[in-house]
Amino acid sequence: MIRTIAVIGAGTMGHAIAGCFALYGYHVSIYESFEEVRSTCKEKIRKQYEFLQEEGVINPERIEKSLANIETFNELEFAVKDADYIIEAIPERLDLKQQLFENLIKYAPADAIITSNTSSIAFSDLTAKIEEKDKARIMVCHWYNPAHLIPLVELSFFGNMTESRYQEVEDLYHSIEKRPAKVKKDIPGLLANRIQQGIAREVFSLMAIGAADPKDIDIALKYGPAFRYATTGQLEVTDFGGLDIWCTVGDNLLSVMDSSAEASPLLREKVMEGKLGFKTGEGFFSYPEEKKQEIQNQFHKRLIRQLQASKKYD
Repeated sequence: MIRTIAVIGAGTMGHAIAGCFALYGYHVSIYESFEEVRSTCKEKIRKQYEFLQEEGVINPERIEKSLANIETFNELEFAVKDADYIIEAIPERLDLKQQLFENLIKYAPADAIITSNTSSIAFSDLTAKIEEKDKARIMVCHWYNPAHLIPLVELSFFGNMTESRYQEVEDLYHSIEKRPAKVKKDIPGLLANRIQQGIAREVFSLMAIGAADPKDIDIALKYGPAFRYATTGQLEVTDFGGLDIWCTVGDNLLSVMDSSAEASPLLREKVMEGKLGFKTGEGFFSYPEEKKQEIQNQFHKRLIRQLQASKKYD
């Protein structure tokens, strides 16, 4: 049974992942090599907890109790020596991850499950330098950002691991109220990012041809397809609409829709201009510096409302 968690990397995803496990009573060890990031990660987790408390998701008593479940380390060996389950959330560089996994196999208990938060690096590449006997306890467990609010976690089941070991991990995620999706093929992007890129490709294409302003394209998505997707998956939507109807509409539309095999030129142009979205203050919309915190809070509040509503349909 998994009771002790180690999180490797305390950046954007790592500290939020650690906070999720700690909130549900798991003892969490965080390894972070950069002192500045390590020394501030618990305060970042506290702020996430306080935001959840303000929104009525958790009660105040859970905050201190959960923070007490977290311990930080500057040495990898000590962070993972008692771990039942380890997840890395370090930068998306293959060489760094391969080296980390070799060290984790050396330092972690022999029966610890070792996982990666990657969605862009193939499992076969990630484990290329690992002996076959050790691959049986390695998997991808990909979280969605922001990790403390999005329920989805994609779990790999690529034939290297027994069903019972996989089930341990799936049960772990159910215990912290996440919604695991089992991925059976080692494919780039796993499931959700591929679906999302399909939608994004057509959205950027509609922008490029001047079909509508950004606001109206987002309205069409939010209050049309995404309104249903919040509680209903594409395959169920197709069943309710009628497979014959979807087949006809597909024949009529797909030939005139974007089929690009690379990022939109419009998106690339924005990047070249330094307009990267929220983090630079401008993307397709503007985010004035003095309003950025309020805008982010409102975004997170919408996610919390959706999270609460989604639980009614489980």
